[in-house]
Amino acid sequence: MRLAVLADIHGNLPALQAVLTELETLQPDFVVLDGDLINPMPFNNGVVDVVRASDWAVVRGNHEFYLLDFGTDRAPQGADDSERWGSLHWLVQRVGKVQANYLAALPDELKLQFPGAQPIRVAHGVPGRNRVGFYQDMPAEKIIPQIDPIEEPNIISAHTHVQVDRLLSRPDPADPMTDPHDSDALFREGSKARPSEPEGASTRSQSDTGRDNCRHWHLMNPGSIGLPLNGDTAAQFAIMQSVPESEQQGGWQVQHHRVPYDRRPVLEAFSTEGLLEAGGVIAQLFYWELVTAEPEIINYFRWCWANGHDPDAEDIRHSFIAYGQATGRERYVDERDPLKKAQST
Repeated sequence: MRLAVLADIHGNLPALQAVLTELETLQPDFVVLDGDLINPMPFNNGVVDVVRASDWAVVRGNHEFYLLDFGTDRAPQGADDSERWGSLHWLVQRVGKVQANYLAALPDELKLQFPGAQPIRVAHGVPGRNRVGFYQDMPAEKIIPQIDPIEEPNIISAHTHVQVDRLLSRPDPADPMTDPHDSDALFREGSKARPSEPEGASTRSQSDTGRDNCRHWHLMNPGSIGLPLNGDTAAQFAIMQSVPESEQQGGWQVQHHRVPYDRRPVLEAFSTEGLLEAGGVIAQLFYWELVTAEPEIINYFRWCWANGHDPDAEDIRHSFIAYGQATGRERYVDERDPLKKAQST
């Protein structure tokens, strides 16, 4: 069984089309899409239409809820502020009724259990909390409390826009042999892939030689198709291959993939579709993230909090200007912008 895992398209239709072309070559048996089909890029209806026409298994992410909750008491605090949430206002005005209804009917999580393969739980973050996210170098003691309620040995998560392949374990609390004084044993990471093996392959776990009285999880994130934040601008996804547990803890091996594509049509559409004008500072920061594949928005907010600015309480344009002057970030982005590079040649 070969499962293609996609996530975080964010309205980037050219990136999705590049991945679809790659999938035609790879020919997976099934495709799962782990949320955030839409927002903050300009081609949201087109992305939803492609997904609606597929036979993929799809769950919602937090950006679907930004759309679906808008105008209700579930909306994010301050969402009626068109300066701070201009990108969302632009989205709400342009998503079609058919596309919105499709998103409204999607599940928030899935349990996949293919014949002869180990079960998988799919959620954009973790079940019930779509904004929980994980990183490859995140300490195991921060991850395990978040995934502990999940019964399935394999977990597909998304949200952070970075690729992750982790083996994690903890002693079963019901095991009478667990040392109650061994605090380090509470959170232990499983075996890591051998350097000589392909990315995603892993060494055997303790459970291959018998019951080890531990709970094990294989946690993966396919990365983002439309807005990666790991410094790599290519569209990213993963292929999971079912294998015997003697070869891989959890019974699935992960191979990460990346597909370069032309970002210029998306960057151009920020202006031609009116998104930059309507979305203001936040749309500009999303544009920067598409250029750099780096976490521009969180870095801006962190700078504000550290330097006496509150973008949620003051004129966000004022703090953004101060940020640009202090950090030189605008110049950094401009030097990497493929549109501006083309204009200068």
